Amino acid sequence: MSLDTDQSAGEVLTRVDQLVSTLRAGERGQGPLLVGLEHEKLLFPQAGFGPVAYEGASGVRAVLEAFGSLGYSEFREGPSRPPIAMVRGVETISLEPGGQLELSGSPFRTAREAHLENLRHVEALKAVVGRLGLRVVGLGYRPFVDLDDMPWMPKTRYRVMRETLVNRGRLARAMMLMTATGQVSLDWRDEADCVKKVLASARISPILVALFANSPIANGALTGYQSWRSRVWNEVDVARCGYPEAMLDGSFSYRAYVEWAMDAPMLFLRRHGQYLDPRATFRQLFERGWEGERLTMSDWVDHLSTMFPEVRLKKIIEIRSADGNDPAMTGALTALMRGLLYDSTALDETSRLLPPSSPLKHRELHAAAQVSGLAARVGVGTLADFARELVGIARRGLDRLDGPHGLDAPILEPLEEIARTGRSRASEVIARFETEKDPSVFLQAFEM
Repeated sequence: MSLDTDQSAGEVLTRVDQLVSTLRAGERGQGPLLVGLEHEKLLFPQAGFGPVAYEGASGVRAVLEAFGSLGYSEFREGPSRPPIAMVRGVETISLEPGGQLELSGSPFRTAREAHLENLRHVEALKAVVGRLGLRVVGLGYRPFVDLDDMPWMPKTRYRVMRETLVNRGRLARAMMLMTATGQVSLDWRDEADCVKKVLASARISPILVALFANSPIANGALTGYQSWRSRVWNEVDVARCGYPEAMLDGSFSYRAYVEWAMDAPMLFLRRHGQYLDPRATFRQLFERGWEGERLTMSDWVDHLSTMFPEVRLKKIIEIRSADGNDPAMTGALTALMRGLLYDSTALDETSRLLPPSSPLKHRELHAAAQVSGLAARVGVGTLADFARELVGIARRGLDRLDGPHGLDAPILEPLEEIARTGRSRASEVIARFETEKDPSVFLQAFEM
């Protein structure tokens, strides 16, 4: 979650090259390539299955404030505003619109370090929520709560997005309030390296959807989807979600991503401490300005943070196709992507893994992964066949990066089991749902 820190005037924008430069600034050159993870968790009452309000003795605010005794500082949008995040160094505990609690971790050289940081966070979080009569659950979508019963967290950006994004897609509100995910952030060395990594990540995104599927239930019923969370994103905003065409037709570049983002409607424009709805694309305001003034670099940074493709580019490459899961699975995602993208041989193998297809066919495969998970058909086989090969590529990549006794490869074990059996966490959720009719008891199986 962007914290929307104080906005400076920033560089005035007059050329598209200035926008491209924000991506070029992410290049690592010959420096170390780091990885980071973001892990969203769902909060529930210990003896219930409903939402958790922000205020109250056992509310989300109380959870945040409890981290103050652990060396975290409050982040507020203003002196009189309530806390919406806790910060310790570069580590941030923040809120999604429906009270999903997210750890935005530190960048590390290895997946193991990122995973251990998340494990420490989860243990601290469990201790905090246990004292407050709450529990932490690792699912990709709230299974029993009605959308109209969900509270909104008191962040100004979310109020504005509630008013603008919901007009862009039928399921935008569900995305904001109900979903949870695990994400990995990765580095690149130069534009050519970025292009190769983005294209490879986009190519395997349907496999990631299937491997990490963990959200088959919504509104107390089976949805018919292994990943309902991923399906929800189909109807949020086609202009800013899914796959930019350049990620699928081989024409991707910094400039291509910038051009795609410029054509998306702006969700807000910040001026004088206010969030405004400009009712225009970024390109339109870039060309004509706003109230006689040109846009600034701060406006572009804001806009990039509201783009939600399967593979997002800012100063890092962000992998966004996985459902929220337990820490072991989120750690496995981090190790998987490090092994696939940071070893050159593995990156080549990943790029060639799936058979060539058109952008249309790729989107169809993505949709099939949402429904059928690893059972989705690919030619004469299934996504499970490619998932087994993908995890094997990652393990070999990690062995080459770290040596045969490296500490990242063992983190892949939960994924290796899923790929071997063809049964994702969604299959476990469905089996539990079919035998346990008490929602509160059902959730116990997925507590962290």
